[in-house]
Amino acid sequence: MLKFFRNIRRNLLTEHRFGKYMLYAVGEIVLVVIGILIALSINNANERRSIREKEQTYLKGLESEFEASKLKLQTLIEVNRRSYESAKTLLVLLEDTTQTPQEARISKLLYDAFAFEIAYNPNNSLLDEIINSGSLNVISNDELRLHLTSWESVLETLRIQEADLRQQRESVRQLLGSEQGSIRTIFDQTDVTATYLKMPSEKEPFSNLPLLQSRLFENKAYSFILTGISAESSHYLPLLTELDILLALIASERTD
Repeated sequence: MLKFFRNIRRNLLTEHRFGKYMLYAVGEIVLVVIGILIALSINNANERRSIREKEQTYLKGLESEFEASKLKLQTLIEVNRRSYESAKTLLVLLEDTTQTPQEARISKLLYDAFAFEIAYNPNNSLLDEIINSGSLNVISNDELRLHLTSWESVLETLRIQEADLRQQRESVRQLLGSEQGSIRTIFDQTDVTATYLKMPSEKEPFSNLPLLQSRLFENKAYSFILTGISAESSHYLPLLTELDILLALIASERTD
């Protein structure tokens, strides 16, 4: 093909047809430019398609991650609520002076209130990879990209609240583990000793009732309840709303 065009140019020059030669040369340049533009257009289209396919892969993975994170958060909210509600029930029970509460009932409420650690650990592996690799610009939705960028800061605020809640819980545990309390009694009467520790229960259990009726325990329990409620209302529930927003934005961008 190139040989064919060279022959045309040579013939035009040989015949001294400079006007037609110039016209042909310009036409040839135009054809080359058009060819380059077509090639660039095809290349840009392929690149856009590749980016779009990469974005859809990311969106699918992020959707799966955030759905799993939402389930974790819903479970955590239930555990946290059971913890502070059990503590509230225990305080009400202890304030009832018309009857002496049963030790087994006390142990069950203590276990439900203070036995479980509460820490939110969302699935962030893909999001971390996207951010660390500088691929966040692949996400075309500006609002979604903004929410993804701020996700870690939201979690950092939550971790501070959870650290406070953990401290309040540990304060009560330390009190129960002092000379005035008995963790053994709680374990015995909630089947932890027999089921998990594979040990015999104490024949004459030590009563935690005197300790629980102290002002010290009451203060610690109230602080724990308040922190648990605050964690739910100020952090867990807003975070659940944020997850719903993220999932809705992702769904709006999914094409597969």
